[in-house]
This record gives sequence, C-alpha cells and structure tokens, in this order.
Amino acid sequence: MTVASASVTRIPVRRPLVVVAGNPNTGKTTVFNRLTGAEYKVANYPGVTVERHSATLALPGGAVVDVLDVPGTYSLSARSREEELAIQTVAGLEPFESPDLVVLVADATQLSRNLYMVLQVLELGVPVVLAVNMVDMLEERGQSLDLASIRRELGIPVVETTALRGRGMDELKQEIERALADPGRARPGWRWIPEDPALLADVQSVMQTLPPGWVRGNPERGRAIAIWALLSLDAQDELEAIPDAVRKVVEKRRSAAAEQGRPIDAEIIGGRYAWIDARMPLFLREPDAKRDTPNERRTLTERIDAVLLHPTAGFAIFLIVMGIVFQSLFNWADPAIHGIENLFSLLASSSRAWLPTGIIQEFVGGGLIAGVGSVVVFLPQILLLFFFIGLMEDSGYMARVAFLMDRIMRAMGLHGRAFVPMLSGYACAVPAILATRTMERQRDRTLTMMVIPLMTCSARLPVYTLIIGTLFPPSKAFGLLPVQGLLMIGMYLFSTLTALVAAIVLSRTLFRGPPVPLILELPPYRVPHWPSVVRMMWLRTRSFLEGAGTIILLCTIALWLLLSFPRNSAQKARFEAERAQVVARDLAAGEQGVRLAAIDVAEGSERMRSSYGASLGRALEPAIAPLGFDWKIGVGLIGAFAAREVFISTMGVVYGAGDARGSGSTTLRERIRAEMRADGRPVYTPLVGLSLMIFFALACQCMSTLAAIRRETRSWRWPLFLFAYMGVLAWIASFAVYQGGRWLGLA
Repeated sequence: MTVASASVTRIPVRRPLVVVAGNPNTGKTTVFNRLTGAEYKVANYPGVTVERHSATLALPGGAVVDVLDVPGTYSLSARSREEELAIQTVAGLEPFESPDLVVLVADATQLSRNLYMVLQVLELGVPVVLAVNMVDMLEERGQSLDLASIRRELGIPVVETTALRGRGMDELKQEIERALADPGRARPGWRWIPEDPALLADVQSVMQTLPPGWVRGNPERGRAIAIWALLSLDAQDELEAIPDAVRKVVEKRRSAAAEQGRPIDAEIIGGRYAWIDARMPLFLREPDAKRDTPNERRTLTERIDAVLLHPTAGFAIFLIVMGIVFQSLFNWADPAIHGIENLFSLLASSSRAWLPTGIIQEFVGGGLIAGVGSVVVFLPQILLLFFFIGLMEDSGYMARVAFLMDRIMRAMGLHGRAFVPMLSGYACAVPAILATRTMERQRDRTLTMMVIPLMTCSARLPVYTLIIGTLFPPSKAFGLLPVQGLLMIGMYLFSTLTALVAAIVLSRTLFRGPPVPLILELPPYRVPHWPSVVRMMWLRTRSFLEGAGTIILLCTIALWLLLSFPRNSAQKARFEAERAQVVARDLAAGEQGVRLAAIDVAEGSERMRSSYGASLGRALEPAIAPLGFDWKIGVGLIGAFAAREVFISTMGVVYGAGDARGSGSTTLRERIRAEMRADGRPVYTPLVGLSLMIFFALACQCMSTLAAIRRETRSWRWPLFLFAYMGVLAWIASFAVYQGGRWLGLA
C-alpha cells in the first residue's frame, strides 16, 4: 500500500501594519525613529517627510509589526501630493493596504489645531492610538493634560510622550500591542454627522459614486471619504486618487452650493472645530490663576523673532551666518583635507611598491586611488556643511529663513514655501525636488523644480574648493576680509540670485499664475537634538561615500580607460629605450630618479594626448575654448555630467594618467598650478578658475537630478528643457566672464 504525500503550500502570514501620522512639526518622525530605531532625517521645520518610510517594531510581547511613517499633513483634505499620500495610506485606499492601527502624533502645545486631523481619522473608523507629544514644553508653561477626559471624549487610547527624550515610548509600545490584540478598544465610537440637511444631501450624493473598495460596506467610512472628497476638490484638479466619476459629482454639488451661497468648506470645518472648541477646557488644564506663570519660552521666541524676522536686520544676519559657515569650510577643514591628501598620496606611492610594474600598477595608482581620493579629500567640508545645516534645521532657524524670504519669493511669482526645498538644494537637488511635493499647485511645484538645480548643491562644493584653494591665495581683501571665504560666499549668492531671477522669468512666461499665500508654522526655538544632527550628518556622509564608491568609481574607471588607451607599442619602446640610457649612465641616485620621473611624465602625457579621452576633449575644445578651457578641462566636463563631483576624480585621473607610473608624489592642486601651455603661459589662471566656477554654477551636470524631475513630472519635456536652458545659460555667462576679463586685461 502506497501512501502519497501531498505537498502543502504555506501562505505567509502578513505582519500587522501600523501607520504613524500627524501634523508637520509634531515630532512624528522622531516618534517613528524611537519606535523602530530607524535612521531617517528629522528637522525642526514642516515638510521634511515627503515619502513613506518603513521599518519594523518589536513589541514588548515579542511580536514584530511593520511601521510606516507617512508625510506630515495638517488635515486629510488633500490639497497637495503629500496630503493625498497621507489619506491614501491612513484610509487604505488603492493601491495601499489598510492599516491595522494608526498612531496619531499630536503637539501638546497646539492640541486644538492638531485635533482637527484626529477627528478626520476617527471618522474613517480605523483603530487609533493618540500620542500627545512635547508634553515637557506644555509643562514648562504650567499647563497639563486631562488624559481621562481626552480618552472618554475620543474613545481611543491616549499616551503622553516626549519623543526627543524617549519619555512615554514604552507606554506607547504597550498601547500599540494592546490595540492590535483588541482592535475594539482603539476603534472610536465618535462620529461627526453634518446637521445641515443640504450638506448631508451633498455628502450622500458623493457617497453613491464612491468605488465599493473605498466604502467596504461601511456607511460611516463612506461618509468620511465623501466629506474628504468634497473638501479636497476646492481649488485642485490634480489629485490622482479621486476617480473621475466622484470628481464630476463633487464639482456639481460644490457649484450648486456656491450658487445658493452655501460655503461647504466653512460648514464642514466649522462643525468639527465647534466640537473641539467645546471640549478644549476639559482636555487642557490651565495653571492656577494666582500663580505667576509667564510663558518665558514664548517670550524669548518672540524677542528673538523680532530681530531674526526683521526685513533688514534678519536678512543681514542670515548673510553673516552663511558667511561664517562658508569661511569655516576652509579654516576648520583645511588640516583634515591635507591629512587625507597625504594619506592618498602615501597609498598611491605604496601601490607602486606592492604591485608589479605594468597596467595594473598604473590603474591602481593613477586611476583608482587618484580618482576616488580626489573626491574623498573634500569629505571634511561636506561634513561641516551638513553639520551647520543640521543646526539651523533642528534649532528652528531654517523655518525663519523661509518666512523671511517669503516676500522676495512672492515678488518673483513663487510660493513662499518654495524656499524650503530651495534651501534643501544647498545640500542636494534630488531630495529638494522631492520636497516640492509639499506645495499645493502643480504650477508651483514644476516652477520650483526648474530653479532648484541652480542652487549650489554640495556636489559643487568640492569643485569650488579645488579651484579657490588652488588658484586664489589665502590673502585678505582690504586687509580684513579673507578672499577665499568671500569667493565661496559670492558663488553661493550668485547661484541664489540666479535662481531667483530665473524664477521671475519663468513665472512670467512659461508658468504664469498668481502666487498663493504662505502658511508656514514657526516652531519655538530649541536646543538642537545632537543625536539627530549627528545621524543626519552620518546619513549624508554615507550617501556621499556610497556615491564615491559606485557612480564615481565606475566613472573613474571608464575615464581612466579612455585616457590610457589605445596603447602604442612603438611609443612604449621608445620611452623604455630612453630609460635604459639613463640607467646605463653613471649618474647620482638623485639625478637618475629625477630624469626617470621626467621620462615617466613625458610618456604619460604623450600617451594621454593620443588617447580616446583626449580625442573627445579635443572634439569639445572648439566649443569651450572661448570660455578659457582646454581639452583636459573638456574631459573633466564630460565626466561631470554623470555627477558634478566626478569632475574632481576626472581631473585626478587626467593628471594621474599623465604619469605612466601613477606617481602620487604631488597633489592634484600642485599639478594644476604647474600646468603650462605650449607658449609657457599657465593653463589655469584666476580668470579661468572664475569662468569654470560660473559654468559649474549654472550647468545642469547631474543625471540624478534630471531623473528625479522626470519621475516627478512624468514627462521628459521638463528635464530636457532644464538641461537645455541651464546649458545655454552656463555657456553664455562663462563666455561673458572670461572674455570680459580678457578685455579688462585680467587674463
């Protein structure tokens, strides 16, 4: 008797899904990091989280759940892509799965405003745990929360937390575990139903058009989503989540209400806030009237803001702060830069001793080590820049800068909120482009994307540093001001002003439309959370090093191959014969070494001039010669289109490949200074350096930026337009600088 064994297919059990949501600047992402141990950027200004971040959470009982951090939003009335993503995630609308629990994070000091979104989520009927964060700041005001009243009125678990200090996080994990085990205890019984019969009819009319997968047989959920749709289509027609059938009904009902003089928005929003206002005295305990409890923190914030937000003094202080930052990039980082240069020089020299003479030795010393080392050498300055940006973000100063710039931005046809992603562009254009999702109108988002790449990103910093440090001596202007620091400040100011002028032109031509007012929360000043600042520095540094180890390394290898081939056997034999003659002569060891090194350089230079890379550079030279550039700079520009910082590694390869033995005895700066034309004039002069920096400031030499714009606009039209207009602008400006300087006798 034969027994057949049946194969059993095991269906994997899905882990519970917990979504962390809340208003911007409530510490939502800090709560997420505390729960999961994840390392995502946290900053003290709204709109940092623009994409969903996921991680896992180990509950006290040992179970593991998936946790999502969704974009911060003031409500579920989707007027921007981040709010649309939030409602889709919280409500579980396609293509996202329904969460098993929503952890809502509210700011204890702004509880009334934060409760508006809480009510919207409760209307969806999903299980909720409320984490009231920043209770330490509330206590400093002499106020306290009545958790029992909040739990009773909302019908959900409520936990007090101070995420920065880790306070209340254990209790929050316990409440998450209890709510997942018994969803009924976290499923609210509260519902808001419109009292006005006309508004109720509007809601029911929209409910009838909702997809069945949205309603799921739950009339209360359907009513909440119908109210969301009525609010979300106020002035927006770009939201992708709302089907056309629903859109048509919403537009019809809103038009009819407008003709009747019925403000649908005011009826819905007013109804919810009426409920909140009636209960806030129960939720928030004010200090004893006899006790003198002045709000010292608020008073200090107001006093500081009176200076930092002053239209004249505030802007002057901002320029001073940035001046200190950029000058420190030279003074503080220079010792570390020299140390890294010496380290890579030692590695290149050691590679000649470890490896046999030949192409492998040349590649490792003159290509790999010289190329990557020329980029990594600027890591100290990258770290310093990210450190200062982290301080400004975490202290609350960055939000003040955005507010200060709003008047200028509106005059240029841009939303004042555009300056936040534009400031992020100082670090990297790619996350700055993603940050435009926080803006409501597609017109504003696309316009901002078209000017963000003009901001001086960190990838340009190594190029500026190399040129300034090599061609401009550390002298003082007027005997007081450091020339190098002034040049760096000037390049940042130049890029910012160019971006603003470009915004004016584009807003009055391709992107005509009225600007909308800025709504930006100014958080209180806080002592920076040092672990968050250090974490941000590490993440940015890791990203930079990963770039050096991937795209920069690949480009370095490709460029070394282009500059080292084809090989000419007759040429090699000729130089080997010259070396044999030197060795055969009875010369002192020092003199023999000098002559052999000169032959190495001559061989490498001749081979490079006949290489494939040189052919590309010479093909480009007629177009860039009017800018003061030779074919070697042309090779660097070709490499820089993969990523701007690749220019440094390319030049390292160019001048490293010029040495057949891959000598690391001189640094890239020294080789650039020593480069001469056939007539004995230096190739690199301060005027050439300035022209080159202007070109890098304006040209779009970053494939990642173009890819990000393609992703956000879903079209190749705008990336190609950006590449074209920035390239033309860069050539014209660089031409004007170089030829104008020659006309003035500065060459």
